[in-house]
Amino acid sequence: MSRLIKAIRGFRDIPAEEAYILRHVEDRTREHFELFGYREIRLPIVEATELFARGIGESTDIVEKEMYTFQDRNGASITLRPEGTASAVRAYLEGGWKAQGGIAKIFYTGPMFRYERPQKGRYRQFYQIGLEAIGGEGPLVDAEVLDLLYRLFVRLGVEDVRILVNSLGCVECRPSYRDALTGFLGKVAGALCSNCVRRIQSNPLRVLDCKVPSCREALRGAPAVLDYLCKACDAHFTRVRQTLKELEVPFEVDHGIVRGLDYYNRTAFEAVCERLGAQNAVAAGGRYDGLAREIGGDTPGIGFAIGLERLALIIERGGLRLPVPHFFVAAATGSARVPAQALADRIRGMGLIVETDLEDRSLKAQLRSADRAGATRVIILGDEELGSGQLQVKDFSTGEQRAVDSKVFLAALEKETMPPVKGAVP
Repeated sequence: MSRLIKAIRGFRDIPAEEAYILRHVEDRTREHFELFGYREIRLPIVEATELFARGIGESTDIVEKEMYTFQDRNGASITLRPEGTASAVRAYLEGGWKAQGGIAKIFYTGPMFRYERPQKGRYRQFYQIGLEAIGGEGPLVDAEVLDLLYRLFVRLGVEDVRILVNSLGCVECRPSYRDALTGFLGKVAGALCSNCVRRIQSNPLRVLDCKVPSCREALRGAPAVLDYLCKACDAHFTRVRQTLKELEVPFEVDHGIVRGLDYYNRTAFEAVCERLGAQNAVAAGGRYDGLAREIGGDTPGIGFAIGLERLALIIERGGLRLPVPHFFVAAATGSARVPAQALADRIRGMGLIVETDLEDRSLKAQLRSADRAGATRVIILGDEELGSGQLQVKDFSTGEQRAVDSKVFLAALEKETMPPVKGAVP
């Protein structure tokens, strides 16, 4: 016997029960985004490596050591997407969507890929749903994005998520903050982890995002970016906060929210849940007005991404479970096999879940299968029923079994499942 081939480390199979919960979360999130006027787009999984190297930044951990990059048959360097924002902005620019005017309000979902240590709710292939508002630069856009995110958690019944916000400034004011931060980090370098020491010169803001306890302690007293904002950035962030308060969106200003990608500026934010442990971010994002310039265009934007696996871990599941069959159609005789399948198709056409036996098993075995599948009612069809035009309907919850006219039964069932006619009086 050949050796069993297993999944690659960090990549996993998602069983039906978990896949159903993920789909539920994804569907509810889609519906919520659409209430705010966002529309779904589909993005490719593979992009030119240059898109992420230029857009995300050469000095980021993602580009330096986390991307799945390889050459195609023509020798071009291509990468499995590690995030969706760069792809969304590339699609906006390439598609000429700016000519349509206004703000492009879009969202997308699918797998992302990063070569990093697998952890709770985060794998090397993980799933995100991302949202972008491209083409708007005012603080009201930022406020609506945060309002939308907060109300999504309300919609999903998650009460212990905190929204943390900060401003990263812009190209005018960030250099002075970077200098002040680099000077501070140089003084505490001996207490920092090796990754943070390496980042002091290449990406000092990233140090503030480190989750290592000793680094967190050493960073107490680090200069706050809000003290270095220019007048325009300060006014922008002030308006964002004022609008959130007026919309009754709870938030906290956190100087440690810096985001790990080079393209972020001004408003940055995370939604965190302590139940997830040290890696507690459920959603994260911010404004990225300079990203388009890095990949061949010029337009502002803001957005965020939600980790679907992490969101699924914290939602209130209640009675959420896999759907069970409404009916199981059992064939009592060999000649009733195909008619049983045809009857199942008829009922499925009414939008009901129906299973049948496909292995020529005995009626007793079929009834056991129906019970295991969770079906509450079984329709039994045999030679006698085929001749008389009747069906035997067994209710597992009461144990009752009765004969019914097949035409009357199907007509009643169709009436029960038929949606009401628009304009009809109930």
